[in-house]
Amino acid sequence: MLPTWSDPVARAASTLVGGPWGRHGLVGRQWFWTPLRVCLGLALLVLTLAWLFKSPCRDGAWTASKQYTHMCYSDVVPLFFTEHLNIGAVPYRDHAVEYPVLTGGFMYVAAVLSRAYDGVAGGLLPTVNPVESYFDATALLLACCALVMVWAVTRLTGRRVWDAAMVALSPVLVVHAFTNWDLFAVALATLALVAWQTRRPLLAGVLVGLGTAAKLYPVLFLVPLALLCWRTRRWRELGLTAAGAVGSWLLVNLPVALAYPDSWLRFFTLNETRPADPDSLWNVLRFATGRPLDDALADGAAPVVLNTAVFLAFAAALAGVAVLTLTARRQPRLSQLLFLVVAAFLLTNKVWSPQYSLWLVPLAVLARPSWRAYLAWQATEALLWFPRMYWYLGTANKGVDEQWFLLAVLVRDAAVLVYCALVVRDILSPDQDVVRSAGSAGSADDPAGGVLADRTTEVPDEPDDSDNPDQSAARPAARSGAVVPGEPSGSDG
Repeated sequence: MLPTWSDPVARAASTLVGGPWGRHGLVGRQWFWTPLRVCLGLALLVLTLAWLFKSPCRDGAWTASKQYTHMCYSDVVPLFFTEHLNIGAVPYRDHAVEYPVLTGGFMYVAAVLSRAYDGVAGGLLPTVNPVESYFDATALLLACCALVMVWAVTRLTGRRVWDAAMVALSPVLVVHAFTNWDLFAVALATLALVAWQTRRPLLAGVLVGLGTAAKLYPVLFLVPLALLCWRTRRWRELGLTAAGAVGSWLLVNLPVALAYPDSWLRFFTLNETRPADPDSLWNVLRFATGRPLDDALADGAAPVVLNTAVFLAFAAALAGVAVLTLTARRQPRLSQLLFLVVAAFLLTNKVWSPQYSLWLVPLAVLARPSWRAYLAWQATEALLWFPRMYWYLGTANKGVDEQWFLLAVLVRDAAVLVYCALVVRDILSPDQDVVRSAGSAGSADDPAGGVLADRTTEVPDEPDDSDNPDQSAARPAARSGAVVPGEPSGSDG
C-alpha cells in the first residue's frame, strides 16, 4: 500500500521529490532501503532532533530559568539528583523513587552505564559532568525503545507498512522522547501487541504485565481484549493473556514489595494523594469555577471527591466503549478500541503529564492512519509544550497567564476528541476505514487482531424473510458469526 496513492497529504508532500509513485514504478527492487529501514532511519533523524531539543538542559545548570526559556525541560536531569542516582543509590533499597518498579530499574541501569562511561572517559572519549553522561545514557536507552516501537508498528500495520513512518516522524517524539522514561513502557506495550498479532497470547500477557510494571497504562489493553474476546468467544486466549499479565507483574513487583514495602508503596500513595494535574480537564474545571472539587486538604490527604469523579468519568467512558464494541454491526479492530480506551483514560484522568501523549502515538496510527488528522492532532500536542513552559516561567519573567496555557490544553483535548470521533465513525461505518478498505476477511481486515481476525463478526440485519425460505434457512449461519473462507466478512469487503 503506497501512501502517495491513498493519502492526500502524502500525495501533496511527494511533490517535493517528484510527485506520487508512478503507475509503472517498481517496488521491492532496492535490497537495502526496505520500508522498515527507511522508517528506522527517519526515527533516528527525529530522535537526533529530540536530543538536540533537550541538549541545552543536559548540564543541569538551570540558571535564569533556562529550562523554561529554552523549553528544554526534562525530568531526567533533576531526578538524577532528587532520586540520589548521582551518589549511586539503588532505587527502592536506598531511596523511594516515585515510579513503578521497572522504570526505577531503567533509571538505575542508565546510572550504571553513565558511571561506567565516566570511569573510562578521557583520551579518545570526551569528558562530561555526571548529569550529562546520565542524560545521554538515558537518551540512548530510550532511543532504542523508540526504534523497537517503530519496528513493532511496521509489523502491526500489515500491508500498510509505510504507516509506520507516521510514528517515526511524530512531532511529539521530537518534543517528549526524552522528557521522561515513558518510551520504555510504550516499547513493551507495542511488543505485547506484536505477540498478540502472532497468536502468542501468554507472551502478550507477560509483556502487558511488564509494561504495567513500568507505567500503569498498558494494563488498559486488557479491556479491549476482554470485550473482543467476549464478542468472539475467545475465552482461552483471554485467560492466557490475563494470567501472563498478572504473573509477570507479580514476579517483578513482589520481591521489591516484600523487601522494601514503604518504598514500593510510594508510587501508589502519590497517585492517590496528588491533586489535578495542570494539563487535565479537572484543572480547567477548577479554573473555570474558581475552586477545586475538594475543599482545603491536610498535607498528604487524598482528594476524595476528585478521585471519585475521575473514577466515575472513566467508568462511563469504558461503558460507552463496551456498548460500541458489542453492538457495532461489524467487529471493531483491536487497535481502534485500544486507542479509544487509552484516550478516554487520559481525558478523564486527573494527571496528564506532557510525555503521556507518547502512549497514543502508535495507537493513533494503528487506529486511523490518516496523515491529515494525525498531524493536526500532533501539532496541538507539540505546541502545548510552549505555553506550558512559559506559564511555568511566570508573567513576572515575561511568561504567559494561566488562561493561555489552559486554552492550549482545551485545543489539544478537542483534537483528541475529534480523533476519537473519527475512529468511532470508522467503527460504525467500516467502509470509511482506510485499513479495511483494501482488505477482506481475516488478518487483512484486522492486521493486529491475531486470533480475533479469524472471527471478524458482523451483527446481521433482521429482514422480514418469512416469504423467502432460502433466506430463512440461511439466517442461523449468519447469527453464528462465522466467516466463510474466501468471502468478505463485512459489507464493504
